[in-house]
Amino acid sequence: MKKVVKFGGSSLASAEQFRKVGSIIKADPERRFVVPSAPGKRSRDDEKVTDMLYACYALAEEGSDFSEKLSAIRARYEEIIKGLSLKLSLDEEFQKIEENFRNKAGKDYAASRGEYLNGIVMAAYLKFPFIDAAEVIFFDEEGKFDDYKTDKVLSKRLEQMDAAVIPGFYGSMPDGSVKTFSRGGSDITGSIVSRAVHAEVYENWTDVSGFLIADPRIIPNPVGIDTITYKELRELSYMGAGVLHEDAIFPVRREGIPINIRNTNAPEDNGTWIVESTCQKSRFVITGIAGKKGFCSVNIEKDMMNAEIGFGRKVLQAFEDSGISFEHVPSGIDTMTVFVHQDEFMDKEQKVVSAIHRLARPDTIDIESDLALIAVVGRGMKSTRGTAGRIFSALAHANVNVKMIDQGSSELNIIIGVRNEDFEAAIRAIYNIFVLVQL
Repeated sequence: MKKVVKFGGSSLASAEQFRKVGSIIKADPERRFVVPSAPGKRSRDDEKVTDMLYACYALAEEGSDFSEKLSAIRARYEEIIKGLSLKLSLDEEFQKIEENFRNKAGKDYAASRGEYLNGIVMAAYLKFPFIDAAEVIFFDEEGKFDDYKTDKVLSKRLEQMDAAVIPGFYGSMPDGSVKTFSRGGSDITGSIVSRAVHAEVYENWTDVSGFLIADPRIIPNPVGIDTITYKELRELSYMGAGVLHEDAIFPVRREGIPINIRNTNAPEDNGTWIVESTCQKSRFVITGIAGKKGFCSVNIEKDMMNAEIGFGRKVLQAFEDSGISFEHVPSGIDTMTVFVHQDEFMDKEQKVVSAIHRLARPDTIDIESDLALIAVVGRGMKSTRGTAGRIFSALAHANVNVKMIDQGSSELNIIIGVRNEDFEAAIRAIYNIFVLVQL
């Protein structure tokens, strides 16, 4: 059996954290393929190595002296190496980095060096083989992840290996240049490696014990989530729930490989299991609550709208022509409302309004700003009557006015629109009615 283990930046920020990681890996012989991130913050006021690399390369790009910043990055690694009592020198690697910075190798190259160097340190510490991700993870000419080529090359490379360290976050373009995923992309690398080795489980180690039902900045000590499905996680991630990069789901989902979110600082915790499907019932009707502020609604009214073929397409074309994506489109018989990000929409609002009038000939258009959207997600809602009624009741008791409610046909989630100032109160009310009353 094989397990892929990915460790986040906070898990590898210092020699002390490295030792915790080493103990976790050695505690289970099935943990054989390791994906490290770049060193994160050692304290609240510290700086992540990736951010240090971006700042260092910015100086190089403008032709300024970057030696001091590069020395500070080097010191971070030397501190870890010394703390682990390793006989390892990164002199050659830093000479190469300095040369490539002077030759302006690109921001992606600069950012990727954090994971690359940490991978070398991790491989030396564990005595595992090191594989440069640029040799086994590929992007196409357009910069999109090349799924087929990567799986073919990586699977073949790892087929005969008992263990390996593959740094996260980056791969290579057809011309050999380094290309990174978006921030947090080491999660994706771990998922890609899991599929390539047909792992039993993909363990993603971070600084929290899995997912929480609600944001701890709003709900004090919220209850943790034991098991969540891929679909539920997608809904919550879309609405801002963090911990795991949302694109990390896709490679393992195709293979049916579960993801286990674990805490490096509390390895005894079971964390959260992310699975395709499960017969296990949720502790509560809902699995999680997440949301975002900063939306506005564009309400379009037209008599007999429902009888006009193509009306919705014409309205949405007005947004598309201005390069604006929509979030939700609840509708009635004679009304259609489009929710969009306010910061994207503000500078183009009159252009969009004019386009809607020209294309769809509505009776009236009304715009409302400063709205928040909240997703209440849970596989348990499908088999429970009155979920929407309980939400309305809870919000009414909290004096929160509901601007919109939209439920998907899968009955997996309910989206609620409220004013920005009611956002926190709404989440607390929903959490209280579904979670606190059952504790």
